[in-house]
Amino acid sequence: LDLSNCSLHSVPPGLAEATTAIVLDLTENPLTALPDGSFLGFIQLQSLAVPLPLECPGGRDAWQDVTADGSRRLCHGQRNPCNSSVELAWPCPENSVCAPDGPGLIQCLCDSPFHGYKCLREGTFPMLLFGGILGTATVSLSLLLWGTQRRKAKTP
Repeated sequence: LDLSNCSLHSVPPGLAEATTAIVLDLTENPLTALPDGSFLGFIQLQSLAVPLPLECPGGRDAWQDVTADGSRRLCHGQRNPCNSSVELAWPCPENSVCAPDGPGLIQCLCDSPFHGYKCLREGTFPMLLFGGILGTATVSLSLLLWGTQRRKAKTP
């Protein structure tokens, strides 16, 4: 994806839809900063060229090779932060596994059959119980309102 020399002052919001990009060029743009979530989901990105004043997203540790030449900085070979020897700032909770989510970013995916906040719930959602209680409450309230309000209805 070549976005070089497009007069971009900030990362375009539509860039979030290009998560399957492998090569991305943002050089020759008057970019002042790359917001932290700009490359969320870019797990396939292997080569990123940014203007020289900017750092590679995720820092040097997120890339295998960072070089600066001329007016650009080339970030090449995205590393998997889950396999690094550097201690993670937010380790994944119990019953979950670490997965890469972009340069220097991780996500924690719940192991099956766990789900919910911090992967603490086990099993599936009790759909039958929920539907039964909701249906019973709806029918009961409808009958109550029909019985108490029908005398106020005008008859022709």
